[in-house]
Amino acid sequence: MKGTQALEIEPEKNGSYRLGRQVIIDVIEQLCSSESRQVLSHRSDHDIPMPSVRTLSDIMDSLRSILFPGYFGMAELKIETMQYHVGSTLDSVFRLLSEQILRGMWFRETDCSSASESYCVERSQLLTLQFIQSLPNIRRLLSTDVQAAFDGDPAVDNQGEIIFCYPSIRALTNYRVAHELYKLGIPLIPRIITEIAHSETGIDIHPGAEIGEYFFMDHGTGIVIGETSIIGNHVRIYQGVTLGAKSFPLDGNGFPIKKIPRHPIVQDNVTIYSGATILGRIIIGHGSEIGGNVWVDHDVQPGSKIVQGKAEEKIFRGGGEGI
Repeated sequence: MKGTQALEIEPEKNGSYRLGRQVIIDVIEQLCSSESRQVLSHRSDHDIPMPSVRTLSDIMDSLRSILFPGYFGMAELKIETMQYHVGSTLDSVFRLLSEQILRGMWFRETDCSSASESYCVERSQLLTLQFIQSLPNIRRLLSTDVQAAFDGDPAVDNQGEIIFCYPSIRALTNYRVAHELYKLGIPLIPRIITEIAHSETGIDIHPGAEIGEYFFMDHGTGIVIGETSIIGNHVRIYQGVTLGAKSFPLDGNGFPIKKIPRHPIVQDNVTIYSGATILGRIIIGHGSEIGGNVWVDHDVQPGSKIVQGKAEEKIFRGGGEGI
């Protein structure tokens, strides 16, 4: 082709096949070289597989059917059969989740490398039971989130529409499940669960963030809530809001110091409008309003209103003072 340097193919029969085979062999050798795979490959000293994103997604579907019975899973669910449905679903969740938690523990290796296999299995099952005990409170919190959406959105007629359709509730369901797992010290699994919701909704909530009751993310797309964020009760934020870190303190080797508080604290009854960027370990005082597209990196006193300067209006006629 003109302007393109094509591969020279041998004229004899099956020459292109032999050339293609050699190209593939060369690429295989490059991809398997120690230099190439040093950073991006995972190799362990055990046979336990990595956690499964597909299985964790299935677990979330099962938990959704328990937390919102009749909306997800068995749509024909009746009161008379609810205990059977919840019991059988929880039995499946216990088996699948304990296996995924075990895989997560082995992935971090320090959790299991110095312990017996039976201890790790028992530990993963105990952690799963502790998580299951938190499900009634997760449902209670989600009921407040649904109520907040219903109270704050005039475009919705009933709570069922919110449960079934709103990305805010879908993302918060994954977050509230992941947050309980995170508090139990379970590695990797909580982050996978929130990233599943991130992929589905465009809402990125780290499982380590602390979020109170009656939380509503209107529209939701593009929202980012960092790991050490603390959000109070009755908080409402709009699409494109970032609760992020302003800077990363470094250790003696020049690497970011992990797990230090670096994200905002948003107190009760705060509203943050679309596109606002709030950075650093600052406090947004209760009852405040943060306007759209503003940049905030300092404490905001309770009851404050932070907005942009008003746009200047000019009228152009006949090309005078043209654009």
